[in-house]
Amino acid sequence: MRKKQAVILCGLLLSILLFSFVENKYFLITDKDVELHVPNGFPKPVYKFKNNRLTPEKFMLGRMLFNDPILSKDSTTSCASCHQRIAAFGHIDHTLSHGIYGMIGKRNVPALQNLIWKDAFMWDGSIAHLEQQSIGPMTNPIEMDETMPHVISKLKANKDYVERFRLAFGDTDVTAERLLKSLTQFVGLMISANSRYDKYINGTDTFNASEKNGLSLFRANCSSCHKEPLFTDNTYRNNGLVPDTALKDKGRGGVSAVASDNYKFKVPSLRNVEMTYPYMHDGRFRKLRDVLNHYDNKEKHYKGADKAITKISKLSDHDKVDIIAFLLTLTDKTFLYDRRFVDPFMK
Repeated sequence: MRKKQAVILCGLLLSILLFSFVENKYFLITDKDVELHVPNGFPKPVYKFKNNRLTPEKFMLGRMLFNDPILSKDSTTSCASCHQRIAAFGHIDHTLSHGIYGMIGKRNVPALQNLIWKDAFMWDGSIAHLEQQSIGPMTNPIEMDETMPHVISKLKANKDYVERFRLAFGDTDVTAERLLKSLTQFVGLMISANSRYDKYINGTDTFNASEKNGLSLFRANCSSCHKEPLFTDNTYRNNGLVPDTALKDKGRGGVSAVASDNYKFKVPSLRNVEMTYPYMHDGRFRKLRDVLNHYDNKEKHYKGADKAITKISKLSDHDKVDIIAFLLTLTDKTFLYDRRFVDPFMK
């Protein structure tokens, strides 16, 4: 698996280097680029862009804002600093998030993909609307440590941004609402639905014996939480992890103040899971095998583990190999290489 990851990462890095030398038109977005296509078999999106009409200009503004450290207090940290394209917009190889002033957060950075199908955001579901999600990291003192009024004042003082807001919205009024709508267009179109798994389901690719068995084992043991085709059911679960006494993170319970919600975290999607290590809300596991070993080791699960987890069958070493073989089919190279999401500052 590591060798495969290295090949994909090298390919992504090479593409970035190559595209940094092409004409600026490579970064231009057309009407076709921002058409919303709900993938075959996917449910209806939760966020439908009804009051945020997709346009190339808004998308490009959102893409620039996402990659610009101007959104942080000292202009050192951007959204892309943590949500890295080569990691399916997760934070590759970092256990916990890294923020402004070199500060370390208390959670692993979740990957960004298929966000318009989510009903809430963050590991604890503390933000309930996609257009509001960006406010969390921008105002978090450990992450970007900004205030929205100060961000807007910086953007208003930047002639380039004033012009980009005019192109996107028809006038030069730079507002928080417009900033958030633009960011939403950029992250909202991060749709991953063209992995080998998707091609297999659509009848355009095949699985070998190991991958087929892995899919069967996955459906028997994992799909109650990681429901196809999104590979999450958007619920909050206690997955039996012993709480980290240093982080003191109660998860959903810290938001709801309901004791039964303590140590429950939002079920993450497993799409592109090969690229989004380390795993779990606190990044404690580096390998997929470590994750499977945890679920297989029920006697060490923390109290209150979800019933779905306690029902997972005993897995042999061969079973684990096959499940991982299947999980690797969820890597979506079309998404990882999508030129629309390349950092425009690479020009």
